[in-house]
Amino acid sequence: MGALAGATMRHIDPGALVENDRVHRSVYTDPEVFELEMERIWGKAWIFVGHESQVREPGQYFATSIARQPIILVRDNNGALQVLFNRCAHKGAMLVGDQCGKVKELRCCYHGWRFDLSGTLISIPLEKGYDCTGFGRGDPQANLQRAPRWASYRGFVFASLSEEGPDLISWLGGAASSIDNMVDRAPEGDLEVAGGVLRFEHDSNWKFFVENLNDLMHPMVAHQSSSLTARSLAKKMLPPDRPPPAAIEILSPFTESYGFFDEMGLHAFDYGHGYSGGKTSIHARYSDIPEYNRRMEAAYGKDRTAEILAVNRHNTVIYPSMTIKGAIQTMRVVKPVAVNKTIIESWTFRLKGAPDELLRRSILYCNLINSSANLVGPDDQEAYWRQQCGLESVASEWVSMHRDAGQDEEIAPGHFYAKGSSDLAFRNQYRAWRGYMVDEGSPQ
Repeated sequence: MGALAGATMRHIDPGALVENDRVHRSVYTDPEVFELEMERIWGKAWIFVGHESQVREPGQYFATSIARQPIILVRDNNGALQVLFNRCAHKGAMLVGDQCGKVKELRCCYHGWRFDLSGTLISIPLEKGYDCTGFGRGDPQANLQRAPRWASYRGFVFASLSEEGPDLISWLGGAASSIDNMVDRAPEGDLEVAGGVLRFEHDSNWKFFVENLNDLMHPMVAHQSSSLTARSLAKKMLPPDRPPPAAIEILSPFTESYGFFDEMGLHAFDYGHGYSGGKTSIHARYSDIPEYNRRMEAAYGKDRTAEILAVNRHNTVIYPSMTIKGAIQTMRVVKPVAVNKTIIESWTFRLKGAPDELLRRSILYCNLINSSANLVGPDDQEAYWRQQCGLESVASEWVSMHRDAGQDEEIAPGHFYAKGSSDLAFRNQYRAWRGYMVDEGSPQ
């Protein structure tokens, strides 16, 4: 946040907004709290930038943002990844306007300044005009500025706008195992982004979406119009001896019983990360794809294949910016825009070496659940919008996180477990929220 913005902002004490079992409504509704989040959470945490498969070759780039600041992920001519601010050092124009592409160099569209793929300034039109000014080639400030830190974990690239903080692997902690499992599900041990992106704008605060991912008390209520309708129609119209179509397999589990979701369970880690499921999830009863199983066993052997496929997680939240589903090879990325506006991007991955049938199921899942014209997502979006509007009310200043408070089980240092109906996921995210907002990045 700039000095001027900070000077005009009223004093906010974030520590007073979060208690062990409740949060103040202003964390969702106050624009100034949102600006502090951009500075202290999104400006300090490791934020997902892109996947290495999007920039396989030198010159390939992927344009995105961190805390609303334009960023370019690019592969330079030495094969190294670079994370650069998408801003010309001269007059500030973005170097690339498209989301992805391939270039030999980065050239400003406004005055023609040229930069190599590592961000170094290589030429200025009428360069003599800068003689004796101290600004030009050789001056680090005339180069494209780089993100302070970036790192890749098994192809997933993260960056931080802060020079300080834990390294990526330490920060990921137990959530890294979900990335491991997703990649290990590929017979060739590698993933690649398949196709484009489904982009879904929400008229609500970013935290509603992130919290909802592992809220296992809402599916059987919120998704009656989609999932329960699908189940009812399938029961009425399909012969009992006929295997259900893939769409019904995908939609039906969203309205399973409270007991089913309790059994899934919740796991929470430092820095706000966590996942639901493990031994079972809404993906556990999908039909086998025999050719996929055969290719996995050929690659890993029968025992290791069984071990990989036995991991059945629902959503893994890598707080604050992304969530993955290893069992269905999808990812959603969070882009806060304003206190009451968020963009959610949904991506699908191809497991290299797997049959196309698996990818088709992943695409079907995304179309049914994550697209802007899907069946399930609007149920959640309606709830987020109603929460956003409802929390403008002064009827109560607080939002509850009381369910099963005090019953979380620490099964390893920094690793907590609770049954699926617990509010553990919320309490853990706000423990991290407070750590960033008050304690300068502490997981506590």
